[in-house]
Amino acid sequence: MQAYSISGDTLNYEQLGLGLFPDLPPGPQPTVTTKKRILRAPKPGVDPKADDPSRPSARPGADFDGMADALEQHADFRVQRRLKPRWQWPATPGQSVTRVLLLDTETTGLDAAKDQIIELALLAVDIDNVTGLPSGELRVYDGLEDPGRPIPKEVVAITGITDADVQGHRLDDARIAEMLANADLVIAHNAGFDRPFVERRVPQFSALPWACSFADMDWRAQGRSSSKLESLALALGLFHDAHRAEMDCHALLAVLSAPLTQGPGTAMGKMLQAAAVPSFLLQATNASFEAKDKLKARGYRWNADQRVWQRLLPDDAALQAERGWLRDQVYGQRAAVVQVEQLDARVKFSARHGVLSQQQL
Repeated sequence: MQAYSISGDTLNYEQLGLGLFPDLPPGPQPTVTTKKRILRAPKPGVDPKADDPSRPSARPGADFDGMADALEQHADFRVQRRLKPRWQWPATPGQSVTRVLLLDTETTGLDAAKDQIIELALLAVDIDNVTGLPSGELRVYDGLEDPGRPIPKEVVAITGITDADVQGHRLDDARIAEMLANADLVIAHNAGFDRPFVERRVPQFSALPWACSFADMDWRAQGRSSSKLESLALALGLFHDAHRAEMDCHALLAVLSAPLTQGPGTAMGKMLQAAAVPSFLLQATNASFEAKDKLKARGYRWNADQRVWQRLLPDDAALQAERGWLRDQVYGQRAAVVQVEQLDARVKFSARHGVLSQQQL
């Protein structure tokens, strides 16, 4: 195998492209100076385009993007690129749009009743109702809040947010209210976690419809092995600084705006559809212990508080099909009654209840 060498700031690109892999198409020969990748929203008084000499990508003479382009043409390689937030999308004059708020939080723990938000990010974007693509300019709010007590060490380890970072900070309620006033829909990746936290801190969130890019989207049907946001981004060839609220919002926008691998449109379009119709939380009441593996494989989750297996279904057609599956596969054709909760987008994923009913199978 032929080696490549680096002399000073110059890499022998021809050897990298052709010596190691003879069938790899030759990459571009000229070398260029790359610019700093912008990772977060521009901050007042800071030039986001300024070169950062501490970053390897700022070294003169190294065409890293060219190398990545060349490797992507080879079947034996997959290239991961750092996510670059996109602030402007092609406008669609005359098309109807939905103003979406992408939301993410970082918190001191998992319990919305006693833990606090330490970071909240909102990304406002217009979505073309026909194409499911972003339109126009993004608006972003990202704020920190002092929880009034030490942040647990495990949270600091995950988020990198320290007590010193949040000391004396408070969320900008006026700015948040302004963004909420112009929003039609809130989308979060795991809205069942984020919604109770933000409604407790900012009650105005309860007036808006919500959708969840984790629960309202069948990622497995799209060929994805995981529904985690980081994994979905990696499947697109993108990595980012996860567990910081604003960058997670940018990653979510990239994931939802990408073309679906199965079927037309985007996942963002699916979110708009999910918010427009009621969904149904079906509980397999009094299902036998022996049926747990079937229920788990089917997508049911165990509700430890109510001690019942349950599954969220996207529409009435899915509910009727699931009733038949339960009757045949879980209850063995015997008479059974299941609980169904009808949820519209204004109560779904919140701590509030929808319309409850008992249905005979």
